[in-house]
Amino acid sequence: MTDPSPRGRPQRKQVLLRLDPSVYEALARWANDELRSANAQIEFLLRRALSESGRLPGNTNPIPRRGARPEAMAALRTRGAPGAHGP
Repeated sequence: MTDPSPRGRPQRKQVLLRLDPSVYEALARWANDELRSANAQIEFLLRRALSESGRLPGNTNPIPRRGARPEAMAALRTRGAPGAHGP
């Protein structure tokens, strides 16, 4: 585990990831469709793969939420806005 941040949460681990440019572009488009950053999309997909394979540790913190409030996202989904299917 890493040292806590000033807010008391563990700091997030930083990693360098090298990707084929076409893979990154496809990932960035997908992230945009899901209203996420490319970084958040990578973490989302990694967590899903770990969970589906039974390898996600039980003590894993949830993905930090930033941006639009859940109520705003729910309103967008209700209206059927493109890309508003949420995380």
